[in-house]
Amino acid sequence: MASFVLVHGGGHGGWCYQAVARIMRSHEQEVYTPTMTGLGERAHLLSPAIDLDFQINDIVKVLDFEDLRDVILVGHSYGGMVITGVADRATDRIGHLVYLDAATPQNGQSLLDIAPLFMNAARAQGRVVDGIELVLFPGTDPLQFYGVKDPKQIAWMKPKLTPHPWKCFEQKLQLTNEAATAKIPQTHICCSSTMPGRDRAKLEASSNGRLWEIDTGHDLMITEPEAVAKMLLRVAHL
Repeated sequence: MASFVLVHGGGHGGWCYQAVARIMRSHEQEVYTPTMTGLGERAHLLSPAIDLDFQINDIVKVLDFEDLRDVILVGHSYGGMVITGVADRATDRIGHLVYLDAATPQNGQSLLDIAPLFMNAARAQGRVVDGIELVLFPGTDPLQFYGVKDPKQIAWMKPKLTPHPWKCFEQKLQLTNEAATAKIPQTHICCSSTMPGRDRAKLEASSNGRLWEIDTGHDLMITEPEAVAKMLLRVAHL
C-alpha cells in the first residue's frame, strides 16, 4: 500500500479528486485529499494572509500530523507550485512527485511568471472582496470550467468552485533545499490539450521519460478519473 496526497489546483478543493480517490482506495491505497485554506469547504477561512507560502504550509502540516513518509505527492495545475514547495520543505517525507497537468516551477518563479497570458486574463476578471484580491470566480475563468464539457460534470463542479487569492499566484516560489528536492523522482501526466504549450524534452528529462499523456481537458481528474487513477497506481509500482 502506498500513501498518496493529492493536491488540487486553483479555485478547486479536495472534492475534485473524489472519483480518483474512490478508485485508488478500492485498490487498497492510502489517499489524502486535503483542501488548502480559503478554498472549497475551507472558504470561510479566507484571509489577507493567504499566499503561496501559506498554502504550501497547509500540505506540509498534513504530512506532519498524519506522520506520512515516502509519500507520492500529486499536484494539479497551480498545485504544481505547491508540491514543489512542499518537497523543498519536507524532502525527507516525499518518495515521488507527480505533476498532474501542473506548473513545473523553477526557484524564484511565480505562477504568473509561468503562465502570464492565462493569469493576467484571470486577474482582469477578478475583484476585491473584503480587502482581498480574488480571481477565478466560477463561470468567469478564461478556460471555462477548466476544459470540462460534460453538462453533468459542469453542474457538479459549479457550486463547488471558489475564487482564489491572487497573492498565491503572484508570489515567487523560494526554494532553500533545491539540490535535494531535484533528486526526488518525478512523473508528469499531461493533457493532450495543453501539451503544445509545454517543453516536452524538459519534462521527459526531469522525469527520466515518465511523461504520460491523457487525451482530455485540463481538469483530467474529473473528466478521466479512471485513466488518472490507473497512471497513479503505476507510479506506486515503479
